[in-house]
Amino acid sequence: MQLDSVQLNQNNSVESSLGQDKLPFTLQDLKAAIPAECFQPSVIKSLYYFFRDIFIIGLLYAVAHYLDSWYFWPIFWVLQGTMFWALFVVGHDCGHQSFSKHKWLNDLVGHLSHIPILVPYHGWRISHRTHHKNTGSLENDESWYPLSESKYQELPFLQKVVRYYLFLPLAYPIYLFQRTPGKSGSHFDPRSPLFKPSEKWDIITSTTLWIGFVGLLGFLTYQWGWMWLLKYYAAPYIVFVIWLDLVTFLHHTEQDLPWYRGDNWTFLKGAISTIDRDYGIVNHIHHDIGTHVAHHIFLNIPHYNLLKATEAIKPILGDYYHRSEEPIWKSLWRSAISCHFVPDTGDKVYYTSYHQNVK
Repeated sequence: MQLDSVQLNQNNSVESSLGQDKLPFTLQDLKAAIPAECFQPSVIKSLYYFFRDIFIIGLLYAVAHYLDSWYFWPIFWVLQGTMFWALFVVGHDCGHQSFSKHKWLNDLVGHLSHIPILVPYHGWRISHRTHHKNTGSLENDESWYPLSESKYQELPFLQKVVRYYLFLPLAYPIYLFQRTPGKSGSHFDPRSPLFKPSEKWDIITSTTLWIGFVGLLGFLTYQWGWMWLLKYYAAPYIVFVIWLDLVTFLHHTEQDLPWYRGDNWTFLKGAISTIDRDYGIVNHIHHDIGTHVAHHIFLNIPHYNLLKATEAIKPILGDYYHRSEEPIWKSLWRSAISCHFVPDTGDKVYYTSYHQNVK
């Protein structure tokens, strides 16, 4: 069994020769513990989850249109926005090429999953790949990385408010168009520093399809009015964005997760610097995306095999495995208040804030 492209670049000699905190296990130790079938995507299973999500989305639209009641619309927005998020996770597997062994099928379903929820598939896929290659690195991580204390103090007040308190509805749209503070680059521009010249046509393809779908929404709004846009698309889309920002924030924002500088960072250290969380009834709906540790270590494991893979590696990870059983709302509040910056110095640091004693 071959490791995926990210892991092929991170061999065990690198893990053992770099870093002052040598891990008591290697990437190969973890891989050997996982049943081989966990690495094998099933086209039937993958397509089942894709079409299941599409069916539920269509059914919710049909029910909402039939009832057309302001008693039901808010319920519909929450349910449909959650299903948009579930569809995003299917496209997420496609971006990691874990949906199937066929790149053409992954890219096709990836676009079908992402463009209707206004995600530029290739643009997001490539920047997300960069995030996975550099998770836990203070210098090179792509998303949800902490600021140093000195940079935090220099941050304008409005940016602090948006970054730490209004991020749920705003972080993802800002990330698409601006990347993140201090790291410029649009996900729609093939000349962006996010992309290589060889990826130009991938970006043009996804951006063109994205613009086309925005145009379709504009045409339908012209035909049926702004209230149609709000009821049928904008409100569920906002719920989807909140889900996306909530889950990805909680994947990587926790006081107990270390961040590394310089040579103390390695791929495996960064990969295990994430945390699994329990979303209750939503776990299955959004394809167990809260099972995040195993996903970061082995990107080529399909979402429906992550639970089994996690159980296999937990005995080896031991205390290095992070999982929270805390209610999601409580974790969100605690992390938002207590995880603002990391110290200016140190090659292994942790989030803190001026409210670090908040429970």
